[in-house]
Amino acid sequence: MEIKEIGLYIHIPFCKHKCYYCDFVSYANKKKFFKKYVECVKKEIEKYARENRIMSEHGLEPKYVIKTIYIGGGTPSLIDEEYIEDILKSIRENFEITSNLEENYEAQDEEIKNCKEKKKEIGKEKNNQIIENDFEKQKNYNSQIETTIEVNPGTVTKEKLQKYLECGINRLSIGLQAVQDNLLKEIGRIHTFEDFQNVYKWAREVGFENINVDLMIGLPNQTLDDVKESTKKVMALKPEHISVYSLILEENTKLEDMVIKGKLELPDDEIERKMYWYVKKALEKHKYIHYEISNFARPGFESKHNSDCWNQNEYIGIGAAASSFMNNARYENTSDLEEYISNIENDKPSKNIQLQELLDDESKIDEYMMLSLRKISGVNISEFKRKFNQNPIIRYNKILEKLIKEELIEIDGNNIRLSSKGIDLANLVWEEFI
Repeated sequence: MEIKEIGLYIHIPFCKHKCYYCDFVSYANKKKFFKKYVECVKKEIEKYARENRIMSEHGLEPKYVIKTIYIGGGTPSLIDEEYIEDILKSIRENFEITSNLEENYEAQDEEIKNCKEKKKEIGKEKNNQIIENDFEKQKNYNSQIETTIEVNPGTVTKEKLQKYLECGINRLSIGLQAVQDNLLKEIGRIHTFEDFQNVYKWAREVGFENINVDLMIGLPNQTLDDVKESTKKVMALKPEHISVYSLILEENTKLEDMVIKGKLELPDDEIERKMYWYVKKALEKHKYIHYEISNFARPGFESKHNSDCWNQNEYIGIGAAASSFMNNARYENTSDLEEYISNIENDKPSKNIQLQELLDDESKIDEYMMLSLRKISGVNISEFKRKFNQNPIIRYNKILEKLIKEELIEIDGNNIRLSSKGIDLANLVWEEFI
């Protein structure tokens, strides 16, 4: 029987309070729907698994095997931990979970070997110890598939974190954004820096060995010194992964309204870019790998789920507003919470699904280029040839010549990647392939 490894994304759309900058599908003050929603999520999981089981048994499609699980939101940590446990139990009861441990360890052993060679070049005992500790933690982490949950300070306890670990979650993504309480308040966050510190401490105490911390730059009234302080304090905690997002002023958000009315002021573009490059250089100096335009990781701790998305691998999205990419189709569930629940309760789950785009061969290749150019390593030319039986340099000759002339990309050996200037103007590069 043919096997297809896929990712699974679970959307928990509930929030205690909607942040002023957020345009994601999320709902505050909807606690009465928690139980019903989780039951519907479980039914949707069962539906996908049942349909795939029937199709694969008749040789009509490959058998799906789950390789990563990502629980996002919203604020997944707002709902009771028993609900999260129920969802994960449903996944394991209905889908087979992949186990590439031998492959992981072989790759890991090779990385450790290479790392030991690099130690001679580094020549710093402290950094060597950090690298060795990272690989020990990675070995533990690779004993399960990557299972991530997003948590926000102010919605999680030490007991809840313990339960997450016990039910198979091995990666936390903690939303901090900044260490200055006044900045957090101005963007509508419900927590303080002290709240974050408590969550991080509890996570380590219960045994989490893979933690991401979210930071934001370009916030209202944020200065370069604020960003330096946030970066230094987060680095001191030594998380395995750090995401750094530039604020985007989205339409119809409370923050947009406040900026338009002059209640808040955003840093100008030049200052925002200085913030970004300070963070990039500081993290790289401390041995974080910059692997995607907004993401940094210790060796071996790059997000597997997100990396699969950037590599155009397939995934199923479960829950209201969850997006999926399967069989060259991009689709998403209705964003209307009550409609989503009603359709599943009335045994009409297909009514939730809305086709967004059906990719033909040409558009799939273009999208692959765009997604790959999010990665700092860029487009691997050999992999592109293997995947599409084409040479990207020939296919995109005129576009690449233009972008090289504008100093936005560079071709280095086997890779087409963003230049330093291209990182700052990445949207202009991506637009060429849309």
